[in-house]
Amino acid sequence: MALRDRLDLGLIESWRQGKRPMWPWHRRSREESLARRAAAHESIEKSIGRLDGERWSDRRKVLVSALDRASAGSRSSSPQIASHDRWAGVVSVLKAYIAITKPRIIELLLVTTIPTMILAAGGWPDLSTMIAVIIGGTLAAGGASTFNSVYDRDIDRVMQRTAHRPVASGLISPRAGLIFGLALSIVSVVVLWWWTTPLAAALAGVAILAYAVGYTVVLKRRTASNIVWGGAAGCMPVLIGWAAVTGSLSWAPVALFFIVFFWTPPHYWPLSLRYREDYASAGVPMLPVVAEPRTVMRHIAGHSLAMVAASIALIFLAPMGWVYTIAAIVLGALFLAEVARLWVSVSRGLADPAPMRLFHGSITYLATLFFAIGIDPFVGSPLL
Repeated sequence: MALRDRLDLGLIESWRQGKRPMWPWHRRSREESLARRAAAHESIEKSIGRLDGERWSDRRKVLVSALDRASAGSRSSSPQIASHDRWAGVVSVLKAYIAITKPRIIELLLVTTIPTMILAAGGWPDLSTMIAVIIGGTLAAGGASTFNSVYDRDIDRVMQRTAHRPVASGLISPRAGLIFGLALSIVSVVVLWWWTTPLAAALAGVAILAYAVGYTVVLKRRTASNIVWGGAAGCMPVLIGWAAVTGSLSWAPVALFFIVFFWTPPHYWPLSLRYREDYASAGVPMLPVVAEPRTVMRHIAGHSLAMVAASIALIFLAPMGWVYTIAAIVLGALFLAEVARLWVSVSRGLADPAPMRLFHGSITYLATLFFAIGIDPFVGSPLL
């Protein structure tokens, strides 16, 4: 076979395998690029099908003609594609920066903060104060979570559950994430200081440092009790909300603090049981990684009992009415029943004890309990 024939067939095979660009590709979404490339390949394949038995010069003309048609189609739509790609790029970046703040955690924190403010005010708090706490609290939680995502990017890449996170996957650089987290944190403290109280702002600053440094840097990779003490940062929103309304603290917000404090381990340890191998491969000494499942269940049961006790104590410290009282008793009993179910499943050595049932149930418990806290001031007088 002549050299020019071998070169021509090699070029055809390269086009078939997509190893060489058929025209200058503009930046576009992966799906659109693949669709347009497939259409062009189909056109070329049809042309290649007519090449058998033709001279080299004829084959070349057919190929050039097919490429010209494909390129013309690309050029005709390139302005629209470029415009679409710009907007797609902006949306992608915005989604990445929202994801780095861990919105689901923020939602859960707001679920505890707003009812706390209602309880502190004995009704609806001042609207401007509530808005400031929502904005400031969201920014504070987002800033702390951003610092966590930046610092933990190495172990996030190892764990299947977290490999898609923006910093771990390379969508956001560590430097950009650090600047973003710092900006969120500073603005959150300023908002709370200016529109609420200095105590609320100071507590927000403590919460950010506790999560970003205390938990993420110091505790998470060093101790199996990481989530116990590190989870204290997640309890701070109830103190922030109370301080924003009253300018001080009392035993009632302390009880709310301990409800969330003792709730945190029974919420996260079932998740760690489910993804035990992920945490082990990343070298994170979560309790389910370093201890036997039965030991983990003893700790879950102990914290759950303490959580229910703190929820009952609030009845006497706030004091609370009949709506919250009934909710605390019923929800506490259901929570302990689910803990008992998981303990039995673990003790029997079941292959899948379904720990995520407790994980999801714990979210329902906390949301419903604080919903009762929020409506209790509006329905009747305190029992005590």
